[in-house]
Amino acid sequence: MDENFQDLLNQNKKPERLKPGTLLEGEVVEIREGAVVVNAGLKSEGVIPIEQFTNKNGELEVSEGDIVEVALDSLEDGLGETLLSRERARNIRTWTRLEEACESGDIVKGFLLNKVKGGFIVDLDGISAFLPGSLVDMRPMRDLTYLEGKELEFKIIKLDRNRSNVVVSRRAVLESEHGAGADEMKNLSEGMVVKGIVKNLTDYGAFLGFGSFDGLLHITDMAWKRVHHPSEVLAVGDEIEVKILRYDKEKNRISLGLKQMTEDPWTQLVRRCPVKSRVFGKVTSITDYGCFIEIEEGVEGLAHISELDWTNKNISPSRVVSVGQQVEAMVIDVDEDKRRVSLSLKKCKDNPWNEFSSNQRKGDRLKGVVRSINDFGIFVGFTDYGIDGLVHITDISVTEPPDEAIRRYKKGQQVEVVVLSVDPGRERISLGIKQLNDSHLHDYLGKHPKNSAVTGTVVAVTDKSVIVNLADNVHGVIPVSEVSQDGAPKAGDSVEAKLTGHDKKNCVLSLSVKAREKEEQAVKVRQYAAAEKPAGTSLGDLFREKLRRIKVGGRKGAGDKSG
Repeated sequence: MDENFQDLLNQNKKPERLKPGTLLEGEVVEIREGAVVVNAGLKSEGVIPIEQFTNKNGELEVSEGDIVEVALDSLEDGLGETLLSRERARNIRTWTRLEEACESGDIVKGFLLNKVKGGFIVDLDGISAFLPGSLVDMRPMRDLTYLEGKELEFKIIKLDRNRSNVVVSRRAVLESEHGAGADEMKNLSEGMVVKGIVKNLTDYGAFLGFGSFDGLLHITDMAWKRVHHPSEVLAVGDEIEVKILRYDKEKNRISLGLKQMTEDPWTQLVRRCPVKSRVFGKVTSITDYGCFIEIEEGVEGLAHISELDWTNKNISPSRVVSVGQQVEAMVIDVDEDKRRVSLSLKKCKDNPWNEFSSNQRKGDRLKGVVRSINDFGIFVGFTDYGIDGLVHITDISVTEPPDEAIRRYKKGQQVEVVVLSVDPGRERISLGIKQLNDSHLHDYLGKHPKNSAVTGTVVAVTDKSVIVNLADNVHGVIPVSEVSQDGAPKAGDSVEAKLTGHDKKNCVLSLSVKAREKEEQAVKVRQYAAAEKPAGTSLGDLFREKLRRIKVGGRKGAGDKSG
């Protein structure tokens, strides 16, 4: 009874020495809905909200019978109950540990929560601390999102418990590690494979952290294929293995390589993808001058804009392909040294120029649609082939000046043309409209052979020639040098000329007025000679008689002068 009495006496005295904030140990005697009952040896048991005993995932961390540390909030709350707090106990214990770490310079661990003005908030086991942006790393970093939510090491540089003010530095930890890592860097060598974490991305590469030292992975060493920005390959926070390419011990600079971890896909590429072979690939990017196609992992080829379509060499690449599209292409050149592959999409399709050349011949007549009109002619499209041919401005009309004749045509108009020539290699088709009258010329020539006299009406006069309408769709040209000595005729005048030739290229007949006039004079001379000739005499006799008269006349003239 004496011992029991002494225990009761001690229990009655103990509360008198306690004050709010005192840390106590208690036993979990009951877990009920929404609360945990803890017996800390006081007048009454404490009922603590169950949330103070759960982790971040909402899982209960204690069970009945466990000994836990709690803090005294109040001996009585007005209803005779003792108020205890596990959360306050943790807070007090954390502050004590932080004060000790601040005095000793020890490292503490915490979680980077979120960004605030000027820095970040760090959770140090329930105590919020401030991490200035300048103290996050040894060098300025634009992207620190990869650190958020991760447990990191810090040093406390300022602490005021009364104001609940704590300032920490991560850079101080890294600088101390960097000094300690100097010995570790001595063991590094070129060709060594190391594992690091992507700390920062720039336009030219990525910085990787290896605990006590950093290294640069340049954008050209990230992948064998073209990389426009490091974010296409890596993300901040990624843990990757890289190879040390260069190590400058004097400047402590390390150059890293990621693509060097795999075999160079360009080696022996020409054997796997010989010229004229067909390959399948994915369009990775589109530019103004073509599109890039990945034909193997790490190997991209360029399909130039001129190799996208047979018909339109200046077509916009985005009208032919789209990024991510799977396409078939033909290899037209491989340069392993320069790491270039030239591809063609159009060569995987039938060549319409060869098809046109096989089906159409010179002189064939076709119908097409005017695609476009420019200063030098008219482009006529053929729907069946998907290609265009050119009617040069000089092949539109015989009678009209070219600049006037071209005005009679409009885009979309259907026209009939004659094939003048086809060059599949140069992808050119020459067409003519004025040559449609060629059959009329043949008919006319059948009735009016070369050197025959013809009559026509002047329809146009230029500086170089006179154009004459001889019959329906039949025209002749009189060069200026072949017009009459009396002067050039005017439009509407009727002229007689000699048919001297057939200009097949321009589908006109060559005429000469002078030749006609010379021929007429020769006829008159012959007629005159025939009229002066007596019966039974020859032309020789007439000639000799003419000479005799000339001599006699000469003698008479001389005698008169002497007399």
